[in-house]
Amino acid sequence: MSPDTPSAVRPRRRALRTVGLIAVAAVLGLVGGIAVGYGIQAQREPTALPPLNQPDLVHPKPLPKGQKAKPLPASEDRQAKAQGDLRKLLLPKPAGAKKDEFVDDDGWMPVYEFASHFTEPGGALDHQLDLDIRRVAVTAWATGEHKRTEIRLVQYRAGDVLGAEEFIEDQQDYMPDEDFADSEGKELKGSANGIYYVFPVQRKAGYLDMYEARAYFHRGDVAVEIFVVDTKKIAETYIRSLAERQLGRL
Repeated sequence: MSPDTPSAVRPRRRALRTVGLIAVAAVLGLVGGIAVGYGIQAQREPTALPPLNQPDLVHPKPLPKGQKAKPLPASEDRQAKAQGDLRKLLLPKPAGAKKDEFVDDDGWMPVYEFASHFTEPGGALDHQLDLDIRRVAVTAWATGEHKRTEIRLVQYRAGDVLGAEEFIEDQQDYMPDEDFADSEGKELKGSANGIYYVFPVQRKAGYLDMYEARAYFHRGDVAVEIFVVDTKKIAETYIRSLAERQLGRL
């Protein structure tokens, strides 16, 4: 190292120190200016605030002393509806529909069976338990020659984790992949988070063409999955109508 190196560093240190002094002075000047401004403002007469943009805004009146608000009737209380028999919130089978052989007659799906429908059942079960899954109500029916419709209501316990929201967002994240809907889907009217999808046709030599449509949304602690499969093209209005009517029941 050259003996001139230390001396070559010193001017830079002085320059940095000068910059620091200037910065401190600027801050002190700013603080002093603010203090003077507050002093001047304190000596002035108070100025009336402008009127509200909504002068006729009505605020709820407080209840008389000793009177309590009446609880909502069960028909209007979403939380009360969801705490009852969850199966009653499922859409009823349409007239003329056949009973589906793959769903239990009691309308409940065990959690382990729900997890078995995923590609990795063990990991899916662990994840559902982490989301604090509570119960799954299901209905399914067959119409026509090969058309099958299934609806699941997946309920989660209230807690720090928003299980229904996280589960639905996870499923929606998969849908744009080419192995699934290969599209962003369409927003479900009346829902802030619902999306329905119509999948591309799947063709395989020796098999009938397969068409599929799905819908995913949640309301409170209940996640909703709707599946439709057929060997004929599925109308977009069918999956949309199903989702809208099921949303209405929640």
